[in-house]
Amino acid sequence: MDLKDKLVSSFLAFENKVDVDTFVHNVRSEAIKIFEEKGFPTKKEEAWKYTSLNKLLKEDYSVFPKQENALDYKDVKKYFIHEIDTYHVVFIDGKYSSHLSNTTHDGIDVCLMSSALTNPKYRLIIENHFNKAATTDSLPSLNTAFSQEGVYVHIPKNKIADKPIQFINFSTGNESATLLQPRNLIVAEENAHVQIIERHQSLTENPVLTNSVTEIFTKKRAIVDYYKIQNDGENASLIDNTFIKQQRESIASVHTFSFGGKLIRNNLNFFQEGERIDSILKGVTILSDKQHVDHNTLVHHIEPNCESHQDYKGIFGDSSTGVFNGKIIVEKEAQKTNAFQANNNILVSDKASINTKPQLEIFADDVKCSHGCTIGQLDESAMFYMQSRGIPKKEAKALLMYAFSNNVLSSVKIPEIKQRINKIIANKLGVSIGFDL
Repeated sequence: MDLKDKLVSSFLAFENKVDVDTFVHNVRSEAIKIFEEKGFPTKKEEAWKYTSLNKLLKEDYSVFPKQENALDYKDVKKYFIHEIDTYHVVFIDGKYSSHLSNTTHDGIDVCLMSSALTNPKYRLIIENHFNKAATTDSLPSLNTAFSQEGVYVHIPKNKIADKPIQFINFSTGNESATLLQPRNLIVAEENAHVQIIERHQSLTENPVLTNSVTEIFTKKRAIVDYYKIQNDGENASLIDNTFIKQQRESIASVHTFSFGGKLIRNNLNFFQEGERIDSILKGVTILSDKQHVDHNTLVHHIEPNCESHQDYKGIFGDSSTGVFNGKIIVEKEAQKTNAFQANNNILVSDKASINTKPQLEIFADDVKCSHGCTIGQLDESAMFYMQSRGIPKKEAKALLMYAFSNNVLSSVKIPEIKQRINKIIANKLGVSIGFDL
């Protein structure tokens, strides 16, 4: 039995063992039909042309992890942004870890998705938002069908979350191979403001495949600042599906830092449903070995007088592979749109490769839109100049790479995250640099 058949046949057993109301049941049932019809994406699909899931799907994944391994905070502290006070919601092998978590219902809601799906208190928000942003592609539909656990965040009108919120999903290797499907919902009401940090971390050499879906709703004048830190083990793979719906005058920014993992696919989708909206998508990717990262972005400009800014930097070594497929759609009504997209890459190995495809689909005539990509190597004249001033070659190369990433890091609003990313970059480059960008 292949993985698709295993999942479809497991759905009924899943539905029987979870508490669910009629609305959620209907959503799940429709989702499993879509997945059964479409199956897993293949390279025959244009959006997956450069990314194959074949090797991942050959594993015999456990669909329902049987138990939670206990973890001590001291053993996993390094994976938290522990330099600042945060709310944190932690999952171990897909199950909620209460002793590692710090949730709240004091003015804002930071709690479990399983509670929100079953508690009548949250029914109105669930019915108005759950699965209302996610598309009906096969992998988001698979997640929807098995959606049970994840993080639920609701920031009421005119509220500012008093501290950032961290989501961390640990996998411990309880099973020989594990499939995890976290589902997150973030709703920032009018004039609300929240900062979120997300991480998936494998603590095992056993194969782990995570198919994650996050839906984010930013209402009028709301601000959502989201950070994804992807620095996982060599046998951990992540398919991250994030969908953001924005209302007028809202600001949503997503910074994605991809430094490790066997295969990472980031599907990031913004839908602008009002005027004077700002959407920000930035990323830094540094890969080595045979790692593979695929950034697939969409910004859909529907209303006039809006902006979007995409800036992705990639550094690829050894036999690593990078993919960037960015699309901007500007509808006929979206006049006065200002959209920018850039993807710049450095290959530091003859065996590394990058496939980049920036796209614009413009149906309006009064817009300012630009896109572009570059693929090259480090500037030899700059290297020579720095070495002539006494900087060793290795450090000179690292400095140039730091400078290359600087305009992405400069927009990070949480200093402790910027410091953490700087340390990870220095570690990836094998140097110690005594300053922060």
